[in-house]
Amino acid sequence: MRRTFCGADPDQLARTVTLPAAWEDSAAAALAELACGTGPVSLPHAAEAWIAPIAGRAAALGLTLPIAERLHHLLRSRRGAPGASIWRGAADPVPRFVLNLPAFFGPGDGFDAAAFAEAVETAVLALALAMPGARRLAVGMADLYGLLAALGVAYDSDAARDIARALAATLRGRADAASAAAPGLGAVPASPRADAPGLPAPPARVAVAGLAGAAQAARAASLAAGAPRHLATTAITLPGAAEALLGAETGGIAPAFSPLSATGGLTRATRAWLAVSGLTPEEALALELAGATPLPVSSPAAHTAMHDAVALFVQAMPPQPMDARQALQTGHRRELPHRRAGYTQKAAVGGHKLYLRTGEYSGGALGEIFLALHKEGAAFRGLMDNFAVAVSLGLQHGVPLETFVEAFTFTRFGPAGAVEGDPAVRHATSLLDYVFRHLAVNYLGRRDIPEAGDEAADTVGLGARDRAPLLPLEFPAEASPRTRRRALRVVGED
Repeated sequence: MRRTFCGADPDQLARTVTLPAAWEDSAAAALAELACGTGPVSLPHAAEAWIAPIAGRAAALGLTLPIAERLHHLLRSRRGAPGASIWRGAADPVPRFVLNLPAFFGPGDGFDAAAFAEAVETAVLALALAMPGARRLAVGMADLYGLLAALGVAYDSDAARDIARALAATLRGRADAASAAAPGLGAVPASPRADAPGLPAPPARVAVAGLAGAAQAARAASLAAGAPRHLATTAITLPGAAEALLGAETGGIAPAFSPLSATGGLTRATRAWLAVSGLTPEEALALELAGATPLPVSSPAAHTAMHDAVALFVQAMPPQPMDARQALQTGHRRELPHRRAGYTQKAAVGGHKLYLRTGEYSGGALGEIFLALHKEGAAFRGLMDNFAVAVSLGLQHGVPLETFVEAFTFTRFGPAGAVEGDPAVRHATSLLDYVFRHLAVNYLGRRDIPEAGDEAADTVGLGARDRAPLLPLEFPAEASPRTRRRALRVVGED
């Protein structure tokens, strides 16, 4: 275990957080957000605060299932966690529980389909006991991309979509069966069901050992159990603090949009893909520099195809992803969800501190940015605020992030200089140069942008790049263009 001092975001009071030493700082911030109160919090005590009441209700109903042991194991192994309402004991008409798919995979053992099916049943039972009045549950899965990378299956492939279908079928079948057997609930009011004849048949063959059989068994269990006692049991939801606590790198079934983590290193999925491919990071970098593509690239069309494949089985889904180019052509503004993912990056450019906040769509694509400055004057802060709004509107209307990166990198004005707090960017020629270098690395995976020189902010006529002579052997190299213009003379013969 380790202790750290952090808050859910820079605007909230920080608190002492105790959690396993191997867990990331983002998990600590997530725990600070999930746990009740504002004082010190530790993972074991915060988990016991919501697990103990569930275990007490199970004992009162005479259930012999070791629900507390199962829930502690899911959380400790980072396989599953409930949403914020369960942690805080707040009423929620649709309580959620998320299962982290890569945590069910072992390099030597493969994907543990039986443990995944058991985790679905445990999640449904926990939500039913915690919120007995809820008639809809939202048990979902996260970081499908991370699991596919560990399996060595490209996201944009038929094999990947078959794996997703089998996972969704297992999720839905086991969830409905567990709902039908959930204690303490009466029958739900009769309502038309689109899947009245039964769940769609999952794929007969899947490139994961045991998964096709688990999906078939889940479907059979659902049909044998009868009607569920909940109107809905499964959902792919927007990622939140629960996903961050579990270490999920992508939300739901979305692809990864960058091979780099928020701290500038390779993501777990990227390292897993390289390992399966038999490549070291150095070899992958060499291939990248040589013009090859050692990492798979997921297109918006691939995300849409994955969405359509899973939607056959899961009852609640985010809106279908829209191709940014299509939004640009139609002039349609793609609205961001009311509760959105993203992160806050703190950095200093030439000693001037700023906070960059991002807002993401459900698939992880960038949809808005915010810039918070502290040392600058009111006029400059206002200009930067409105600039961020303009960029956000452009992103929401389909302007590619690449367009902004090309337009605003290498812009020169003060403050500028060395960057502190962001390992992905070392120097910046302006605040805007830093912002779009950072976004290029984290959302586009671009590390090909030349590094900015360490020069003063206003270098017109003074910078090192401007000191080369305009004509060979005509003017001294140490003179700047501004000086040369003052001493310009005509050289020629009558």
